[in-house]
Amino acid sequence: MAIRFDGRVAIVTGAGNGLGKAHALGLASRGAKVVVNDFGGARDGSGGSLSPAEAVVEEIRKAGGTAMADGADVSNFEQVTAMVERATKEWGSVDLMCANAGILRDKSFGKMEAADFQKVLDVHLVGTFYCCKAAWAGMRDRNYGRIVLTTSSSGLYGNFGQANYGAAKSGMVGLMNVLAEEGRKNDIRVNIISPTAATRMTEELLPPQALQLMKPNAITPAVEYMLSEDAPTRTIMGAGAGSFAVIKILESEGINLPESEWTPDAVAAHFAEISDMSKARALTGAFEQTQKYVAQAAARAGIKL
Repeated sequence: MAIRFDGRVAIVTGAGNGLGKAHALGLASRGAKVVVNDFGGARDGSGGSLSPAEAVVEEIRKAGGTAMADGADVSNFEQVTAMVERATKEWGSVDLMCANAGILRDKSFGKMEAADFQKVLDVHLVGTFYCCKAAWAGMRDRNYGRIVLTTSSSGLYGNFGQANYGAAKSGMVGLMNVLAEEGRKNDIRVNIISPTAATRMTEELLPPQALQLMKPNAITPAVEYMLSEDAPTRTIMGAGAGSFAVIKILESEGINLPESEWTPDAVAAHFAEISDMSKARALTGAFEQTQKYVAQAAARAGIKL
């Protein structure tokens, strides 16, 4: 059965270009009413214009869809709240939130100004929090919500010159983990996409041949799936050039040391065993780590828990 979004209201931030535009067009083509949000600034976040969002709205309407443009700056909570309230007043709800808006201010860490670090965090991490926060109460009241955040391999794996961007993007994984847990009882499912595509954010980083393979609309199917009725929750999905993958944070089984060996020298001596990933697994929550360590310590001490 085809995935559809008839009767659903979606907000896609950063939807005037690139990935956000592809997501907005895709959701609208499958029946969603879409708020096309874009501040309309340059890649570094300067400037601002509603024209990019309005152009996408026009494209959606010409194709028979329903959409409205919104120029809220996601790093301004009052503007984000007003955007959610406007959509709710016009269409009755906000069911789907795709937090995609972003900027780049790349510099090596030694040359990065504090203001550039702060601004990237404000747009990516704080702005994502604002979007989720503004929509959360309505989703909880209606016992339904689907949220997709946007992380990056720069945060998951590291990338030179992107301390600000990488910190913000990895922080969003932590936000997703917690919101997924808190949203379960109200059927609010929260996931995160790690995309790689040819956009104005990546056009200077890749050769032309690679850019031709990396169409933004290759990411959208993963986003649509994670916004659908039968979406998973607390999933990190990678996507690019038609490839799709699930990314997990794994922890080695580790070892327990007796108190006499609670020294850095013992850690160094046993580091090969500590870092052995042959029995690594993904933990399902913060307390599971605590339970594992306590169980290992209890086993060593002969304590039955």
